[in-house]
Amino acid sequence: MAKVTLLSYTPEPEKVVAAAAKLCYSSAGIPEITQGLTEESTASFVRMIAELGHASTLEHVSFTFGIEGVSRSFLAQMTRHRIASYSVKSQRYVGESEFSYVIPPEIEAIPEAKEEFTAAMEEDRRHYSRLAALLAEKHQRDLMRDGETDEKAALRKAQKMSREDARFVLPNACETKMVCTLNARELLHFFSLRCCNRAQWEIRGVANQMLGLVRKVAPDLFRNAGPACVRGACPEGKMSCGRAEAVRKYYRKAGEKNP
Repeated sequence: MAKVTLLSYTPEPEKVVAAAAKLCYSSAGIPEITQGLTEESTASFVRMIAELGHASTLEHVSFTFGIEGVSRSFLAQMTRHRIASYSVKSQRYVGESEFSYVIPPEIEAIPEAKEEFTAAMEEDRRHYSRLAALLAEKHQRDLMRDGETDEKAALRKAQKMSREDARFVLPNACETKMVCTLNARELLHFFSLRCCNRAQWEIRGVANQMLGLVRKVAPDLFRNAGPACVRGACPEGKMSCGRAEAVRKYYRKAGEKNP
């Protein structure tokens, strides 16, 4: 199951955003922009920014998350959000002979489907291990031929080299982990797409965990965050889930400071 951890974030993120906004709308100099920013005035500035759509001020704060227990399929979707930084567990350098995997809930709910899926994962593990062994054997021979005199050292190098190509047999379900950093503006965009009921179940679950975490440290900044329908009409047209009002109620209640 996916687990998200908020590893770090810009200190006093809402105050930083408010200070940037204050500089734009007042004659205050840099040394004075944080003066007088009480909790109430900071919240007021943040709400004003939301109403004006002055989103560039949100780019001054960022949030770093640790995400684990997700699939390589999730990774392909997550990295489509390009205004972000990612560090991902490498299949080139980390062996995957006993890789863990994510089972989609729809498959897990059907015993026969789960059995078929699990068998496929076990088969992939076998193929990976066999390919890695064959490749390591070949690389070891090449290393010894090219002058490596220590047989054990050659084997260790060869085993590491074998992962380069053995990984091609690994499935989308293969579990991975990552660290990613997004600024507040990109996070709001991310939530508008990935908290939507139309988003794929795995990334939607991660997005909702991320939203819950950032709301704890920047409640005003993410007060109206969530799928696009929270702030207006559903943009999905004929593909709408048809539950916009229920979705709005859920996210608006979650966004209240003291629900």
